[in-house]
Amino acid sequence: MEQAVRIFINAGRVAMSTGATDFVSYRFSTRELPERFRIPIWREKFGRTIVHADIEPSSEVPFQAEAALHAVQGLRMLSLKGSAMCFKRSQTNIVDGDDSIGLIVSLPGRSQLSQRGQEFDLRGGDAMAILHSEPVAVTYLEGLQLGLALPRDALTSRVSDVDDLAMRPIHRRTEALRLLMAYLRSALKEGALAAPKLRDAVVGHIHDLVALAISEHAALGESNASAIVAARHSAALDHIGAHFQDPELTLEVVADRQGISPRYLQRLMAASGTSFTGRVNELRLQRAFKLLHESHDGARRISDIALEVGFSDISYFNRLFRARFGESPRRVRSAGKGQW
Repeated sequence: MEQAVRIFINAGRVAMSTGATDFVSYRFSTRELPERFRIPIWREKFGRTIVHADIEPSSEVPFQAEAALHAVQGLRMLSLKGSAMCFKRSQTNIVDGDDSIGLIVSLPGRSQLSQRGQEFDLRGGDAMAILHSEPVAVTYLEGLQLGLALPRDALTSRVSDVDDLAMRPIHRRTEALRLLMAYLRSALKEGALAAPKLRDAVVGHIHDLVALAISEHAALGESNASAIVAARHSAALDHIGAHFQDPELTLEVVADRQGISPRYLQRLMAASGTSFTGRVNELRLQRAFKLLHESHDGARRISDIALEVGFSDISYFNRLFRARFGESPRRVRSAGKGQW
């Protein structure tokens, strides 16, 4: 059994308190466990020890579960996928004294929440706040579920009557929720929570965005509030990263998609130390370099690669490429051939 537990907890130490000063990130998985150990270990080592809840599988299929935890002072984040299961924090569980506010987001998938005599279904990106200090049941059904836990005082200082905001459905298209999710993706991807110099600001931005998401707030507009600026910048970079190979991608297209003006987006990009064009070109050039370096058969023309990454002017591509990498595209491809 001890060996099975070591397999189950794959990294780091367990430090779930929102008062923890160090960043902790690790994963749990039942994948490598013998089937007979999966449910009891998941219940004891993950349910009772980590999330302080009783877990009851609600499916007849062989049990599987995976979770990733990120914890730092003022914030816990937990992502979960696997077999259907119900998490219950009863009167027995809440004696742990955890009075944090939770935010459950049902990413592509489905969950059911029950608290204070109310029951709701969450689907595909919808979210809801819960109170960890009161009995609650969260039934994970399918897909991916994200849970955030924030200290109560972090939200009571930002919104009034935070208890009354629990169990209110937050639609996936709510602007603050969309910005929060884009900001979280960026923070995790860039490792911002693990960087001591950035951590406090990032956690503060997340507190601000959660407060905006759970409260009935007017349109955020082109606010200069640091959390909104950071989140809008992250959302814009997400869109650019997903569409940089489109030759029709422009500042105006991205701004329209984000619901902001081109001038505001231009200011966001400039504040980060680059321009819209500079960001797009850098992504295109990096992709072209990779394709050229890996193009060992010589079957693809350089012009075809340039077009694929989004450049419609081949001579412009050649000039930018040489200025960026100090070599012509042809030389880079030749160097890549020599490695095969």
